Amino acid sequence: MSAKKDYYEVLGVDKNADAKTIKRAFLKKARTLHPDVNKAPDAEERFKEVNEAYAVLSDERKRANYDRYGTADGPNGFGSDYVDMSDIFNGFGMDDIFSSFFGGNPGHGTTRTRDMRGRDMSVTLHISLAEAARGTHKTISYERMAPCDDCHGTGTGPGGKVVDCPTCHGTGHVTTVQRTILGQMQSTMACPKCSGTGKIVSNPCETCNGTGRTPSHESVRIDIPAGVHSGQTITAKDKGEAGIRGAACGNLLIQIQVDKDERFERQGDDLYTVVEIDALDAILGCEKTLDGILPDEKVTLKIPAGTQHSDQIRIDRCGMPRMNSNARGTMVAVVRIKVPDNLNKEQMDAIREIVKDREGTAAKKTAKSKRGSKHPFGKR
Repeated sequence: MSAKKDYYEVLGVDKNADAKTIKRAFLKKARTLHPDVNKAPDAEERFKEVNEAYAVLSDERKRANYDRYGTADGPNGFGSDYVDMSDIFNGFGMDDIFSSFFGGNPGHGTTRTRDMRGRDMSVTLHISLAEAARGTHKTISYERMAPCDDCHGTGTGPGGKVVDCPTCHGTGHVTTVQRTILGQMQSTMACPKCSGTGKIVSNPCETCNGTGRTPSHESVRIDIPAGVHSGQTITAKDKGEAGIRGAACGNLLIQIQVDKDERFERQGDDLYTVVEIDALDAILGCEKTLDGILPDEKVTLKIPAGTQHSDQIRIDRCGMPRMNSNARGTMVAVVRIKVPDNLNKEQMDAIREIVKDREGTAAKKTAKSKRGSKHPFGKR
């Protein structure tokens, strides 16, 4: 879509239109332009434009950016509260949402009675290790089938009501009998009249076509506890797909993915970090102050004299917080020794004297050891 295209013009609304007006305009245009019902050559392209315009104007942050900067992404190319989100499944691309809206039943076989309850949805939410350590909250924007605002999810228009389907008599399925060379064959399938629900609506709501739900762009705030691990799931109850004509909503399942950190490697609740020290500090011992995983946290690392390369020094209660507990894991500092390369002449001469003295002492000890040793069987 061209950057010069006016999203408000695409939906046919005023720039001061409220969210409900924008949604109604979107649904009205979507119903007439969807490729399933409109066979005009440009219908698909116009439908995509309407969908893109709604995706921006239905999101408060994107709309504010668009009104101010002319782009949904803001002045820097991305939103200030951007949440990396992927893996929306169970048929929840916009095409499947609209197929459901226009009477389709994505994700279900035609021989199975349609479930009135809304399906669960799932997203993968990426957070940093620091966010996992302190706990955080994120706002996720996503598309779903939501309860219809105009009929409050009932699917009925003025004076309308829900009645048993006359074709299946409220069972949700029909049975057919066919004659074959093997005799009569009986098969059962979802009722085509009511799509397997067993119910139909007299005088259905014009906005939702009697389903009680409409495509919607929504946001949900997720509270993430401190100490969360990759692979754990947080459930936002009733934030999944809306049920048909007031049936229960599904849940939104947020799978947490903790991204790798530049300073720490997480193993369970322990944090491993590499600490580089001068060879002379390793000989004499020293203390170093490290930045911890929590905000403004300082950790004192005591390096004993004679520390060797790759030694591991453990610091209790400085690792990751444990979920629903005051306990913490351990920080493990892996020592990397660096030989100094910036010593001046006097310092180098001092080290040479130390080396000579050590060599002389070692030679004397070796000679004394040889003089004092005796053959185990005496002279030969």
